[in-house]
Amino acid sequence: MEFLFEYGLFLAKIVTFLFAFALVLSIIVGARQKNSQGSEKGHLEITPLNEQFEHMSESMLLATMDESLQKAEEKKLHKAKKKQAAMLKKEEKKAVKKTDQDKSAAVKKSRVFVLNFDGNVSASAVSHLREEVTAILTQATSNDEVLIKLESSGGMVHSYGLASSQLDRLRKKGIPLTACVDKVAASGGYMMACVADKILAAPFAIVGSIGVVAQMPNFSKVLKKHDVDFEILTAGKYKRTLTMFGENTEEGREKFVAELDETHELFKTYVSERRPQVDIEKIATGEIWYGSQAKDLALVDDVQTSDEYLVSRIAEADVFEVSFVQKKKLHQRLGLAAEESADRLLLKWWARLTQDSNKQF
Repeated sequence: MEFLFEYGLFLAKIVTFLFAFALVLSIIVGARQKNSQGSEKGHLEITPLNEQFEHMSESMLLATMDESLQKAEEKKLHKAKKKQAAMLKKEEKKAVKKTDQDKSAAVKKSRVFVLNFDGNVSASAVSHLREEVTAILTQATSNDEVLIKLESSGGMVHSYGLASSQLDRLRKKGIPLTACVDKVAASGGYMMACVADKILAAPFAIVGSIGVVAQMPNFSKVLKKHDVDFEILTAGKYKRTLTMFGENTEEGREKFVAELDETHELFKTYVSERRPQVDIEKIATGEIWYGSQAKDLALVDDVQTSDEYLVSRIAEADVFEVSFVQKKKLHQRLGLAAEESADRLLLKWWARLTQDSNKQF
């Protein structure tokens, strides 16, 4: 036991050192970022997915047919493309001659704007999501659609609240929003998904976890054993309810739990307002469900992958992938890699402690 205690104390020292190092590094990085702001705002990249799909289809066609027929097929495809280009050019000329009234009355082909959101604990991708949503709102109409490919097991309440609010901007403008979940949209991830008019999930995608969790270690006994005093000074009765190093009181615990319950109620209200068809008391237990089960509970609207849905939309609409790209310097890339590694490490240890990797916030 003495060895375990000494080993635990050693680990605590290492964690403290790493935290202090990360704090100093973040201050330095923040200062550098302030000096370089404006030159690294990033840019939008818009990729037409119809062309990619057409090229892939043609490549497969040529690769799987007899070599003696390939040249003839290539000529056929080339002629068809030239004919289609000529028709489009002709239509554009006709459109220019039309009056503004005729143009507004014309039925335009709908567009689908595809977004990707890969969420970590701090939902850091929201900084790019807000730029992408703003760009789409400059062009999209109620005849168009926004599709977000969402992957997240949740994280900080305020961070995912902001991410959900970004998607709410599309809803308020009357632009149809579809959320596709191929792997996981749990807790904060589902908070984002429920904003959509339609939620699609792969058969074994993880959905739900409508709950709130918080945990922290307490080292007060260790400090007492080594005759170390710890003082915390606050102004306001509930400025600090629980602490890592001081003695926690029952009143503090009760207040902390009450705050968790309050957050949970807000989460439930948010979901039920956007998914009125769900039985909120039945599904807001912190449990998770797979895609097929989630459909039975009205958590999702259909069971299919994002690829399946995109292919069906490409056949009837112009599909564009929209992404905000920001060139990162070396220290920024290292910081992001460190954050992702920390996320993975925390999730791995939490899974080992609970013996269930799906039950996490």
